[in-house]
Amino acid sequence: MFLPLQSNQSLLDGPLGTIKYHPAAIGQDVAAQWFAVLRAGVPWQAQRRRMYERDVDVPRLTAHFDLDDPRLPPPLLQAAGVAGALCDCAFTAVGLNLYRDAADSVAPHNDKLHQLEAGAPIALLSLGATRRMVIRAKQAPRRRLDLDLEPGSVLVMSYITQLHFDHGIPKSTVPVGPRISLAFRRRPAGAA
Repeated sequence: MFLPLQSNQSLLDGPLGTIKYHPAAIGQDVAAQWFAVLRAGVPWQAQRRRMYERDVDVPRLTAHFDLDDPRLPPPLLQAAGVAGALCDCAFTAVGLNLYRDAADSVAPHNDKLHQLEAGAPIALLSLGATRRMVIRAKQAPRRRLDLDLEPGSVLVMSYITQLHFDHGIPKSTVPVGPRISLAFRRRPAGAA
């Protein structure tokens, strides 16, 4: 199901969708600069969610911007240009996640299709420390791909992959530095 990992090659390409990894979409210096600006300048929010009949802290900090927001930090507009050029898509929104250390994570999930424009891809641009993403099939055979997302890399997932695969960032068993993920999406007209 998954193809061998090579630079700028599809990891998945078929009826279940496409997943492409671009390991050096931006240079290391630019990635470090964007990370520093965004970590210091974004109004990060801690969230709580209801799970198993109790409220728990979300194990990462988050932020969100529409790409036409006049308060948009410049690196986000530049990053949207990079992501959009890689997948020929004019994105309208970006969700940010700040993974502060090895204990921060996001559980396996798929993006909610009603919050995405039908057919539009999702592009994840990574800044900061390298973190492992797990991509796994929802149905048998439950194949899985462990992918180390490097700073400056972009992972592009087609719309249809959200029907067939989950993706997540597990907690790390070894110390790791902070990472920011920029998740670019195209929202349907009128979506919140």
